[in-house]
Amino acid sequence: MTKRLVSWKRWLGGTVAAGLLGGCSGVRYYGNPELPRPPSNTPLDYFSVNWWAPLAPPRTLEYGPRETATPAYDAASRTAVALTRDGFARGVGPDGQVKWEFKTANRFNAGPRVVDGVAYVPGGDGVLYALDAATGEEKWKYVAGEALATVPVVAEGLVLVASESDTLFAVKAADGQWAWQYRRDPPTGFTVRGASRPLVREGVAYVGFSDGFVVALSADDGGVTWERSLSGVGSEFLDVDSSPVMDANGQLYVTSYKTGIFALEAETGDMVWNSSVAGMTSLLVSGQVLFAAGDGRVDAYLAETGRLLWSHSLGERAGFAPVFAQGMLLVPTSNALLFLEPKTGRSRVAWNPGSGVTAPPFVAGRQLFVLSNGGYLYSLDLNGIDG
Repeated sequence: MTKRLVSWKRWLGGTVAAGLLGGCSGVRYYGNPELPRPPSNTPLDYFSVNWWAPLAPPRTLEYGPRETATPAYDAASRTAVALTRDGFARGVGPDGQVKWEFKTANRFNAGPRVVDGVAYVPGGDGVLYALDAATGEEKWKYVAGEALATVPVVAEGLVLVASESDTLFAVKAADGQWAWQYRRDPPTGFTVRGASRPLVREGVAYVGFSDGFVVALSADDGGVTWERSLSGVGSEFLDVDSSPVMDANGQLYVTSYKTGIFALEAETGDMVWNSSVAGMTSLLVSGQVLFAAGDGRVDAYLAETGRLLWSHSLGERAGFAPVFAQGMLLVPTSNALLFLEPKTGRSRVAWNPGSGVTAPPFVAGRQLFVLSNGGYLYSLDLNGIDG
């Protein structure tokens, strides 16, 4: 059983010891940049650290991973917005100094979304907040009453966010008024920590649930267009918690923790192919390639057919949602941020900014914002991969 497994969405695992890089033998490894190191040990050929801000330093005997909320960035005000386990939302300026703080009643499970200067903040206290990204001033709030667990999606004039209790809420972006919601009953057995962030395309919201179903909903009113069971029979680890992704041809990709990766026809939900690799929890599509991360591995597949192109072993570690930046595939893991070559899966750099990285980094051009499990927010300049 891996450290990703939980009962009723509660985290039961502990940290993996920092510095263990199973599956990364021979790769260059860099530690926490605020600790002393010799001048030769510098990752400048791949990135440089602009600044770091200690937002929520760890306390004694805390479980991990501790920070699961990806940061966001408001380009207009040059403000990075970070949500941490102490219940604070913070805006950090281009000098690494905290510009504002906003306190909520519980820890955050997912990061904010910034659109047109507004930070939509999914509270672990069951409240969706709309804050001015430059100042932290509250514009409105919607009380969902269930701990929110996904980065909000802003589309069709709505903000969509899912809860830990398998409810998808849609509220009006302008004023936070309820528009509609869709709920499924969670299964009776063990589930996997997390929830599916909806994907909205051409007026349809695609979203997965912990009972093993993926559902297509009308973004207008939440009406069901189609639903598909992916995880078969049983009551445990059925989760379709990955955020669905879609390629340029309109093909939909989702993962079941139990039964693997699925390519579906977006209009009907009919299956195109299935790669039966259990334990995958995150997907990313780029061109003709589908990348998947999960317990013990990162894979690349040919999107059209599902043919495996390469697999990178993570040993006992879990890989979290990957991102693309400057020609690199960046994969957060429980003890390092990996920089992989997308064509081969070869690991170029492993960087541990303190207790590993669980929250997916946020990419803003050549700039990367990373929230470590040590409670530090980092701003990096990326140089990319050559050759």
